[in-house]
Amino acid sequence: MLEKEIEAAVGRYARDRGFLNYKFTSPNRSFVPDRIFIAKGGKMLFVEFKAPGKKPTVMQAREHDRLREQGCRIYVIDSVDDGKAMIDENC
Repeated sequence: MLEKEIEAAVGRYARDRGFLNYKFTSPNRSFVPDRIFIAKGGKMLFVEFKAPGKKPTVMQAREHDRLREQGCRIYVIDSVDDGKAMIDENC
């Protein structure tokens, strides 16, 4: 399954459960995670989608670490099942 297919399927699942779902891009900051999911109550999840078995690049991992240092929740998702589990545990 392609990364974009995983991203689309997890996005639909999240929306069906009441999450807002935004594509995350930053003109001043490269390598930010692909998506921000926001649950009711304001819980925010930053999500990097990857093809099955793929890992973040060194620069992506560095950006994830920066966000974690600020207390953000960062997930790297490489399957629809893992994405659904992430959403379910944060509902």
